[in-house]
Parts: sequence; structure tokens; C-alpha cells
Amino acid sequence: MSKESKGTTDLKKIAADCGIDMVWERYADQTPHCGFGQLGLCCKNCNLGPCRIDPFGEGASVGTCGADADVISATNLARHVAAGSACHSDHGREIARTLLLYGEGKTDSYEVRSEEKLKTIAQELGIDPSGKDLKELARLVGKAMLDEFSKQYDGLTFLNRAPKKQQENWNKLNITPQGIDRPIVETMARTNMGVDSDYKNIIMGAMKAALADGWGGSMIATEASDILFGSPKALRAKVNLGVIKEDEVNIIIHGHVPLLSDVIVTASQDNEMLKLAKEKGANGITVAGICCSANEILMRRGIPVAGNFLQQELAITTGAVEAMVVDLQCIMPGLTKVASCFHTKLISTHPKAKFPGMEHIEFGEERALDIAKEIVKKAIENYTRRDKKRVNIPKESMDLVAGFTAENIFYYLGGKYRATYRPLNDAIISGRIRGVVGIVGCDNPKLQSGITHVELVKELIRNDVLVVQTGCAALACAKDGLLVPEAAQKYAGNGLKEICETVGIPPVLHLGSCVDNSRILIACSNMVKEGGIGNGIDELPVAGAAIEWMSEKAVAIGLYFVASGALVVFGSPLPVTGSANVAKYLTGGLESIVGGKWAFETNAQKAARIIIRHIDKKRNLLNLKPAMYKARVLKV
Repeated sequence: MSKESKGTTDLKKIAADCGIDMVWERYADQTPHCGFGQLGLCCKNCNLGPCRIDPFGEGASVGTCGADADVISATNLARHVAAGSACHSDHGREIARTLLLYGEGKTDSYEVRSEEKLKTIAQELGIDPSGKDLKELARLVGKAMLDEFSKQYDGLTFLNRAPKKQQENWNKLNITPQGIDRPIVETMARTNMGVDSDYKNIIMGAMKAALADGWGGSMIATEASDILFGSPKALRAKVNLGVIKEDEVNIIIHGHVPLLSDVIVTASQDNEMLKLAKEKGANGITVAGICCSANEILMRRGIPVAGNFLQQELAITTGAVEAMVVDLQCIMPGLTKVASCFHTKLISTHPKAKFPGMEHIEFGEERALDIAKEIVKKAIENYTRRDKKRVNIPKESMDLVAGFTAENIFYYLGGKYRATYRPLNDAIISGRIRGVVGIVGCDNPKLQSGITHVELVKELIRNDVLVVQTGCAALACAKDGLLVPEAAQKYAGNGLKEICETVGIPPVLHLGSCVDNSRILIACSNMVKEGGIGNGIDELPVAGAAIEWMSEKAVAIGLYFVASGALVVFGSPLPVTGSANVAKYLTGGLESIVGGKWAFETNAQKAARIIIRHIDKKRNLLNLKPAMYKARVLKV
């Protein structure tokens, strides 16, 4: 069983000695959690309430308006999906807008680093790239991407990437999303008091919003980021709090949107900034990431990762962070209290995300590099305020390999002379690889703060399941040494080990940030297109898991994978279990409608067994050879 690292334990003790409550203490203070909320049986969507349903049948069985447990739990779920979809899709809108600004000549802080990707996406959007310079093409592509958000009648362009089977089923069910904004608004409208009270119809509407995120907003974020910041390529880097340097100015970038993080990296490498750091007594400048900003600058620029979501407060507790610069998503308001005990300067940058106690420096794409230099300069000047007696940097750091994508994975699997998905499909058909599972999402103190991800992944790769990862789940497993080729020899089953050793890849592939779950959708579609393992995503021996989910974004992600035909396993159940009908619909009924379903299991070994059984069932239905090596018998 993996355990919390000594560095994390030591930093927690330092915080406790200073009287600082961190996320783990705040979590404990909240327990026991509200039972009505956990079951999804409370409603505050109008002023007739707040209302709650008594799950034991001794109190109210309906709200003041007459809504029962089915309606209330489905409505709460749908609103989670709408918020999560809005958050990731708005991220996509910002990247697309920046691409447009570059094309219009309104910013010189960005450039097109992947001309090939720009031309490919242009053609997919119906734009002929011939005869156009980069700026003109970027302008047209940026505008076309933004137009995807406001389409009123036509379906989203990137939906055409999905297998025909999925497309036809979505059309039949009337859940093919038009403009990304529209189904999100529809979901909020239908869950207003007195609108939709059919729990199945509410959930179908939520699936439409989730599909608009997965095949729309998030996919646009991924593609536009690849155009502006470069298509990732496999590279080695370091992860964990040990990447913080004792003799350098340390700047932590935290959040999700790479518009800021990329230019901070550029600014930190500027000769003027490096000279100033030397003048202040530092040997250089280290930029490291937290959360998905970490993944963005890791996979494109090899920048080290300080940690995942739950390590954001611990980074400050090292006493060696001059500035933590945040944009939006997954920023804990509790950071300000932690930082007040140290010299760290907290800087917020996004107009949608301000925090009392943080200095706010408004970020704008038009003069991004100038703003980034201003922020880096503040961090450098703060270095002189560091109390060296309070510096406690953990020694732990780990190598990882990142930078795999749906476009480059086949090069690593088949080489430049066989650059297709055929080697992957053949490995699945032969049984060397049992199946493929995406392990994504947050880390959560409810479920061992990332360790559940690690245990689940180890059990899957031991049973010849290739794992792909994004977000904080990927960082949790990277810290445990699972994202290096050497991990195959230590942890993988014989079939997967053969593949990894032959090709030289890890048994766990890092695919990027949370929005890059769209890469997994594309990869699954390419597997179907290659042939031999099914005509739709619902037929593939694949699954997904967000075992330590925390954010509403994870709910949206889970639902767009379910709607696309995949089994998705969450650890803590969705807040719907107070309604037997809704829970049964999500975990069983949806499978016959869209091909995918949910399962809930907090135990990593039991969750692995659910996934392996599902993969073996899909293999049997496809008449594939049995997995080359027997599944390990689990004693749980």
C-alpha cells in the first residue's frame, strides 16, 4: 500500500505547529457531512424552501412544490454538470479568443508554435489553408472556434470525430449539442422551479451539456492550446515538492488556463529577470506548477511539477516560495491564511477569480508578456524577505515522462513506418493488452489524497491494462514512479510489460490537463476507425475512472464519457443515491440507451475488479482472444 510521503508528513507538522489549518483539518471539521446533501435530497432552487426529503420515510416525501427525490437528485446532478461544462468550455473560449487576437495582430506575446496543427484544424473547420499566412489562418480558425460556442442549429464540428454509431445514437436521442453555450443554458433553464420534472429527461438534457463540453469546449481548448503553445512530444521532467530550489527564486503557477503560465515561463527566462535575481542573491529562477497549469507547462516546456491539487498549501509551507500566481479553477481560498504565516506573495490574475488577501494583477492577452515580467519581478524582489531558518523543502522528487497525445501515441507504438493505431489494436486483439482505461480527475482527502489513484492504477497495469491519465490523477501516480518506462518492469503484467519494453513507453501514459480528456475521446474514436475491436466506443474494451473526484468538472467529464459509451467508475458516489430510481438509471438504465454507465466504488482493488470484468465482457462480445495472461485473483 502506498503511503503519504515523509515530506508531506513533515510539512503538515510544520503547519500544525504554526497553528495553520490545512485542507485535511478543514475536511475533518466538516465531518460528518450533511446526509441530505450526500444523498442529493436537499433543494434550494427557489424560495419555497430550502426543502429536503427524509430518506427514512418519516418526514417529508416531497418538497413544497411537490418535487420528489427523483426530481431533486436529478436536478442537482444536472446543475453540477452545467457548472462543470461551463468551467471547462469557458477555458476553451479564452484560448480560442487569444488565437483570434494573435491573428488580428492585437498581441505579440503569443505565436503559432504548431503550424501543422493549425492547418489540420483549419481544414476540419472547413477553411482552406492554402495561400494564407499564419496570422490570417489563425484569425479565421480562432473566429470559427468561437462561432462553435454560439451555433443555434447545426451540431458541433468536432462531433464528426466520433464514431458514426455514437453520432447516429445522439441524433436519435436528440442530445446532439448545438452551440456549446446553448445546452448549458438549457440545462439551467430546465432545472428552474416548475420546468422539467421527469428525472430521465433532466438527465438526458445534462448529457447534452456534457457532450458539448467533451466534444466541444474542452476539445477546442486542447486543439487551440496545441496550436499556440505547441503539440506536446514525449519528454522527461520532475515532479513533487522537491523541485523547489533552496537557492533560487521560486514561482508557483497554479490554475488551469495556460495563457498566463506559458508567458510566466518565458518571462522567467528573460536575461533581465535572471540578472535581477542574481542581484538579489538568488542563483536563478525556478518556475514550477500546481494542478493543471502544471500539466500544461510540463508537457510542452518540460517545467517541473511541484504537486497536485492537495499540495498547493504545502508548497507555501516550505517557506521557499516567493510567489504563487493563480488564474482560476481549483484555487483554495484557504491559501491566503497559509500565506499570511510565510513570506509568499499570492497574486491573482483573472477577472473571474479574485480572492480577499491576494494582490490582484489583471492579466490581459494584449500585453501578456509585460504583465508576466511585472509578476516575475515582484517574486524576485520578495526573495530578500525569505526567512532561511523557516525553509523546509522536502527531498522527494520523481522522474516522469509526459507529452503523449492522440496524434503522437501511434508513433511511439508503431514507429514512423507504421504510424497508425494498428499496433495498439493488434496488441488488444492478441490479448497482450487487455484493454485501455483512463484514470483522471482530482485528488481528495476523502479517499487517501491521491493514494487511491495509485493503488487502482497498479492493480490495472498488473492485469495488463494500459492506463492513460490526465490532471491531478496523473500527478499523483507520477509522484509514485508510475509514469516512467521502468515502472513496467516493476508493476506491469507480462503482456503489457512486453509492449512497454519493446516500445520504451511507461505503462501509464500522461495525456495532459483535465481539458485534455478530449484526447482520450479522440484516441477511442481512432481505435474504432482503425478497426477490429468494435464499431463504436461502447464496444471497445475500455473504461474510465475518476476515483477521487472532487470538482463539478469531474461530473461533467464522467457524464460525457458515459454518453459516449464508456463505463465510468467514481469513488464517492454522485449525490443521487437518495433516489433509487435515479441511481439505478445512472448505473444500469443508461447502458441500453447510450452504451455507457456509472459505477461507484471507493476501494481501489474492488474498483479494479469492476473495470476488469467490464473489459473482459467487451472482449468476449467481440470474440477476441482471451487476455494472454490470466487476471490476478484479488482478495478483497
